[in-house]
Amino acid sequence: MASDVYGVRHSYGFRRNITRNGGLLLAFATFAAVVLVIAVSITQPFGYFDFSSTVSTNTPLALAAIGETIVVIGRGLDLSAGAVISLSNCLVVTHMGEGAASIVTWTIIGILAGTLVGLANGILVVTCRLQPIVATLATMFIAQGLTLLVMNEPGGAAQPAFTQFFTGDAIPGIVPMPAVVLGLALLVWGLIRLSPFSTGIYAIGSDPAASLSKGLPVSRIRLLTYVIAGTFYGAAGVFLTAQTGSGDPTVGPPMLLSIFAAVVLGGTALAGGTGGCVGTVFGSFTLMLIVNLLLVYNISPYFSTVVEGGLLILAAVALAIGRGSTGLLPTLTTSVKALLPRAGAFRSRKPELAGIDTEVWRLRQDPALPAARFMRWSSVNVETLRFVLPSFVAFAIIVVVTQLLFGGRVSVGSYLNSLLVLTSFLAILALGQGVVVLSGGLDLSIPSMITLSGVLLTGMTVSSGTEIYWALPVVLAAAALVGALNGLAVALFGISPLIVTLAMNGILYGASLIYCGGTPAGHSPEVVTWAMTGSLFGVTPIVYGLIAFVIVATLTLSRTVYGRYLYAVGNGQTAARYAGVPIISTIVTTYALSSLCAAVVGIMLVGFSGQAFNDMGDPYLLPSIAAVVVGGTLMSGGRGHYLGMFGGALALTALTTALSGSSVPVSVRSIIFGAVILSAVLGLRGKTES
Repeated sequence: MASDVYGVRHSYGFRRNITRNGGLLLAFATFAAVVLVIAVSITQPFGYFDFSSTVSTNTPLALAAIGETIVVIGRGLDLSAGAVISLSNCLVVTHMGEGAASIVTWTIIGILAGTLVGLANGILVVTCRLQPIVATLATMFIAQGLTLLVMNEPGGAAQPAFTQFFTGDAIPGIVPMPAVVLGLALLVWGLIRLSPFSTGIYAIGSDPAASLSKGLPVSRIRLLTYVIAGTFYGAAGVFLTAQTGSGDPTVGPPMLLSIFAAVVLGGTALAGGTGGCVGTVFGSFTLMLIVNLLLVYNISPYFSTVVEGGLLILAAVALAIGRGSTGLLPTLTTSVKALLPRAGAFRSRKPELAGIDTEVWRLRQDPALPAARFMRWSSVNVETLRFVLPSFVAFAIIVVVTQLLFGGRVSVGSYLNSLLVLTSFLAILALGQGVVVLSGGLDLSIPSMITLSGVLLTGMTVSSGTEIYWALPVVLAAAALVGALNGLAVALFGISPLIVTLAMNGILYGASLIYCGGTPAGHSPEVVTWAMTGSLFGVTPIVYGLIAFVIVATLTLSRTVYGRYLYAVGNGQTAARYAGVPIISTIVTTYALSSLCAAVVGIMLVGFSGQAFNDMGDPYLLPSIAAVVVGGTLMSGGRGHYLGMFGGALALTALTTALSGSSVPVSVRSIIFGAVILSAVLGLRGKTES
């Protein structure tokens, strides 16, 4: 009998170990499979030089991914990793001298730069209680601005002794130094795993509330996770400097997709509480070898970001299913209607439908309210006005100051016309990003969607202007499909919107390069150019379109069933489900609308500049989020108004125009935008708490 009991215990322990280390085992199995495929595909044997080169190439990504893994295990996300890598890289290249003392000093400073950014992230998340996405997004752009202040273009040269030390051999012909660096990084992780701090990270990642109730120092542990992560990012930047031998202020941000892909391929669940850095290292090697495998088969390198994005989504879906967290997938089997918008979703409706917003309706009918229509409306919407009006006040102040400083250079009419034309891009993006934020998400695929739409339009209309009439619907339909796929991944599998849209951004970026072969062709169709730069009754035609868009967008969010559903989902999916809200179709529609808005902006940019170009959407990610936040929308979702978003777009465009007129460097603008987001979020949090 005892043997049976012990047998059961051993069986249970074995299954528990398999479950606990399933992610690591899967990461190792995937790595082994890729290595096997490469071994079969290449004719030459894999020698020491190949091993050394592979480890050296992968070390920066592995170091950064280790830092990200520690944050993710503790149920956080860090978007500043790539920017910190660039900052560390540029600091080392521009300041390191020839002497050993200078090399050691600036190596330490490069690492500590990451530590300081991590400390700032931790303070914002723990002390200021900001969402990790918001806090690290703001510090990301501030770090990018600081990087451009240090070094505004690629160049410089690392010291030969520094490069040789980190990329040479620790034991000639046997152990390369990059392998030692990775070994030391994993040793640090091993020491962390043996400490009580590790228990705290996993406990917080599994259940923060329970961890707090058990007396764990949750705040201190969370702060330390960001500090440690930032230190690893700094180390990644230092090693990247030695590997490349030069500096580049733009080298880090594109690595963000690869960093998250390595984390997920390594078996770390984005929901927190499971995973580890050993699996992450295997995941980073797997990712790099897969990209190299494309080269072995002579596949264009443009496919690399497509592969990375696809792997990130597939791995995230697999982990979600493996953990039993499949979002709203079970509802799909019980109701086909869940995937389809309800009839009349965009028509006005009586407020008692679905039980949403009936309190506001009763308030509007309260006989105790003032009889005057405007006073009654003000009384009912006083809370909304508190968050909408500040953006318009800020806009008015900026316009007045601008006119006082630069008013003699251009007439007021020309200034306002130009301002509205420039605002049109951000106003449209604010609706797309705004509805996603209202639903409780964030869309990071906007930049590549803008670029792809522009590239597709000019590519399809390169030979004849009449092609615009079928090219436009094709571009918009493709954008809507991409957005719907984003929404399905978020709603059905419960994957973080950040991860889904980041992966999609990489896929779309690769798709645009593949489509145009790296060089966009063609020029803007005449009708699009006229709309953006022509004149109609003395005003640029797009201004009339902007007025119509603002009206339609405002009514869509405030006077339609879709708008009610959107706010309900943002305030809590559980309550919305009980109220009869079709959550899946609402989320899918929301992300489709966001992609449509990005596509429209891509088309407009083509008309404004005369042609499409690579990365033309990149400058619009931060402003699209800033406009939403400055407009009074809560980043946690559920509260906001499009008029506030439009006011935010006006204020930020006016601010950008004023900064451009005063010759403020791009680096300073990035810092200002990051600071604006932090200030707006902190201000809104204060108003909410009061």
